[in-house]
Amino acid sequence: REEFGKGNDFCQKITYKVSGKAPEELISEFRNSYYPRIAVTVDMIATGTDIKPLEALIFMRPVKSRVLYEQMLGRGTRVIQPNDLMLVSSDARRKDRFVIVDAVGVTENPKFDTQTLERKRTVPLDKLLQSVALNAYDADTLSSLANRLARLAGRLNEREQYDIAALSGGMDLREMSRQLLDALDPDRQAAAAQAQFGTSEPTRAQVEQAAAGLMAEAVQVLADTPALRRRILDAQRRDELIIDESTRDVVREAGFNVEATERARATVESFRQFIEQNKDEIDALQLLYSRPYAQRQLTRQDIQALAEVLSRPPYNWTTEALWRAYAQVEKDKVRGVNSQRLLTDLISLVRHAVQLEDELAPYPELVQRRYQQWLADQAAAGRAFTPEQRWWLDRIAQQIGVNLEVTPEDFDYGEFFERGGRLAAMRALGREWLNILEEINRTLSV
Repeated sequence: REEFGKGNDFCQKITYKVSGKAPEELISEFRNSYYPRIAVTVDMIATGTDIKPLEALIFMRPVKSRVLYEQMLGRGTRVIQPNDLMLVSSDARRKDRFVIVDAVGVTENPKFDTQTLERKRTVPLDKLLQSVALNAYDADTLSSLANRLARLAGRLNEREQYDIAALSGGMDLREMSRQLLDALDPDRQAAAAQAQFGTSEPTRAQVEQAAAGLMAEAVQVLADTPALRRRILDAQRRDELIIDESTRDVVREAGFNVEATERARATVESFRQFIEQNKDEIDALQLLYSRPYAQRQLTRQDIQALAEVLSRPPYNWTTEALWRAYAQVEKDKVRGVNSQRLLTDLISLVRHAVQLEDELAPYPELVQRRYQQWLADQAAAGRAFTPEQRWWLDRIAQQIGVNLEVTPEDFDYGEFFERGGRLAAMRALGREWLNILEEINRTLSV
């Protein structure tokens, strides 16, 4: 800015923490607009950003990675039509070259291909964990295992994170991955050997012995906890999809599929047995099956926990799959086959399986039936509602069908908030609005 004297718009610093504008917005302006003419950035325009008018690259810090260096060079190799180039650089006629200004010797210094953590691509996660359990591992095994655990950590839901932390004594997958990589760090291995043998220059054998100790310590929680290994594998299988790219599908026959019907019938029976076997273990089943309502109301968290158990091996059941199975076996008793399934529909499945409901209908539909009955009971008791009150009551009933309950905090969000929130609800329903809310929750929910 000092050298060219053309103001702040002329040259922009682009980082993830740039103030005023989002980095993506600044990069878009650099790609398409006349300003900025110069962008100063670190690694953000290495790959995935196509800036065709770019004509000069200035390296101001070392780049040791061969791949990263080539990606940076690739930003300058983009070609552009002369007319498009003149829109952002009016004095340019055509782009037939680009210029590299090397301020730190990047082009002359040696570069290296970075090594991936994944050393055993063909070995599945269960085999890596088994190797750790059998004390038959090496550095490549631990490196690959650390990579798999780090990748899996980003896909875990809250329940899986909680279970893994409980089984591991408070560690999450990222901590386990970091611990494995620390054990493979040559500097840490050398420091451990120095401390263990009391020498500043440990021998190769001493370093290897210290490294073996670090690795054994790093894998201890995985090796000693079979339940933890099983839970990790269950979490991985939840999103696992096997793709057969070599076998072509062939239609062997068309018509009524007896085998599919038998599989559906087996699924329905297995689901009923699961409920019977776990009715005293899982909160949602206890509340739906045996506990009196007054003890505690069923919550969305209870249903989520049940859905999580059902989705794990060996069941791998989803609400959609169970609903389809019932539709195939009990076609005349199942409603809403083609509608989108909700988490609360799992309640309808359980109630139908234990014969609390003869018909299998979407849960919001059951709630609406109870709501209409409640309105009829109110009218019979001489209690009438204004159109404004009905708006609030109708929306509350809809929310219960989706989320099982409506709390006062829910009035601070969504269409409740847009209508005026808690104050508007109190003005419409009166000072007893909380009592009405509790009554509707109790009447419409299971």
